Order: sequence, then structure tokens, then C-alpha cells
Amino acid sequence: MILDLARLLLFPALMAFAAASDLFTMTISNRVSLALVAGFFALALSGGMAPYEMLGHVGAGALVLVVAFTCFAMGWVGGGDAKVAASVALWFGFAPLMNFLLYASLFGGALTLLLLQFRQWPLPYGLAGQAWLARLHAKESGIPYGIALALSALMVYPETEWVKAIDLAHLALR
Repeated sequence: MILDLARLLLFPALMAFAAASDLFTMTISNRVSLALVAGFFALALSGGMAPYEMLGHVGAGALVLVVAFTCFAMGWVGGGDAKVAASVALWFGFAPLMNFLLYASLFGGALTLLLLQFRQWPLPYGLAGQAWLARLHAKESGIPYGIALALSALMVYPETEWVKAIDLAHLALR
């Protein structure tokens, strides 16, 4: 039951925290990525994931890490975004990875367009005192892509083996 609750709550909670952190501070702490990695290994080992399957997940995470850090080096994404994307790939493995990346592209593009439009309008006086909103409104500020990554991950997570392995009937009886 504890394992099922952890499968159900840990990943979504960390993704929601990453999105909120990126929205309010334009940064995602390394602790979030480290917690995602540690959570993956803790749940994979306690859930009895086969070593070859775990290796596949590590391969997906490593591949996304290389691509994401290339994007970071080009100035296209932030370092926190790159680490979170790789951590999500570690959780997902190769099977649902393309769905995650497709959603991330779509949500990221929509977020970028919305923020560019938002930045064309003057910030209402009553909201100008909010530091996080002023930072989000600043034209020289980046895009908090962690929001798109978190939304994408939460869209795909119910399709993963992590959620399929949860015994919902057992949880409902408690």
C-alpha cells in the first residue's frame, strides 16, 4: 500500500513543485531533479523492476540529458529545465518518452506564445508589486519551460507502468 501511494503521489508532487518553482522564481532547484532520480531508484528497487528494464530507463534519461544539455549550451533552455527533462525521461523510459516530448513541445510553444503576448501588454498597477509577476512580464526574461515539462509529464504519467502497477482496489478499501 505504501508503495502504491508513493507511485501515485511522489512523481506528480515533484512535477507540480517544479512547475510552481519555475513560475515563481524562474529557477528549478537541483534538489527537485535529485529527488526525482532518488525517487525513481527507490521505487524501482522496492517495486522489483528488472535490471534490464532499469537500464532502459537510465538510457532514456541519459539520452535526454545529452540532448537537453546541448539545448542548454545553445541557450535555448535553462539548466533546471534540462535536468528535469532528463529526470522525467528516467522515470518514463523509452516507451512513453515520445508522447512526453511531443506534449512538451506543444505546451512549451503555447506557453511561449502566451508569454510573448502577455509581455506586450502593460502590467496592471495592482499587480506590478508582485516580484514574480514582474519577472515573468519582463521582456528580457526567459520562458519558465518547467511549467510545460511538468504539464507534459503529468499528461503522460497515467499511461506509464508506474500507474498501471498501482492496485487501486486495494487503496480504495483502506
